[in-house]
Amino acid sequence: MIQAATPSFDAIDRLTVTQRPDESAIGYQQWINLSFLHWKVDPSVLRPLIPESLEIDMFDGDAWIGLVPFTMRGVRPWWSPAMPWLSAFHETNVRTYVHRAGRDPGVWFFSLDAARRIAVEIARSVWHLPYFHAQMSLQREGQVVDYASTRRDRRCRQPAELEIRTVIEDAEPHLAEPGTLEHFLAERYLLYCSRPNGKLYCGRVWHSAYPLQAARLEQCRQSLLSAAGIPVPENPDHVLFSPGVTVDIFPLKSVEV
Repeated sequence: MIQAATPSFDAIDRLTVTQRPDESAIGYQQWINLSFLHWKVDPSVLRPLIPESLEIDMFDGDAWIGLVPFTMRGVRPWWSPAMPWLSAFHETNVRTYVHRAGRDPGVWFFSLDAARRIAVEIARSVWHLPYFHAQMSLQREGQVVDYASTRRDRRCRQPAELEIRTVIEDAEPHLAEPGTLEHFLAERYLLYCSRPNGKLYCGRVWHSAYPLQAARLEQCRQSLLSAAGIPVPENPDHVLFSPGVTVDIFPLKSVEV
């Protein structure tokens, strides 16, 4: 069932960020076979984990935590072709949604697991994002997609695993309508991150709107959210699937707070 937005939700401009910036991209990627798993969470659980200069973005009074496994392909800077040893790997991110005093709605990542070690180190040093190396697999047969991941990174001492089976229910993809929960959860084009000194940065991506399909889980075993300090029930409250998009990447910019 489609959920309508509340007036406070409508007060935030969520469409301008979906437009392509009038500047040159610094890189390109493809995001393939994404499952969007989301749980409702108490905002008070998230608040201590997010910089004070960012506010928790909520839909109809609820905060959300997302778990998104997928495959990256064609990862490359603007000046180079894709390289086989770097440009394709599986990834899973744990994220929530934030904004800055009612503007610039985006994503805050608690963790990003990737199956390519060199990509993890580049992302940590250049993008200041909490990437971890993991052993991962993704297999799709028709409408069934199996994801598995085990974190192998010494920087994380807690178990962080997932084993998920997504069953795609819609025969044809659709686009999320602005103002719906689907649009709120999927259509995100800004990311926020911070350096060790606390300086806040914002990065931007652009892609066509996600082709989305309703989906359900036949299996869900994961400890990535508990490793991030966020307890949730076994099964998510909302599941979507997307075959994927082609993405333009733009540089990080410092945020004045």
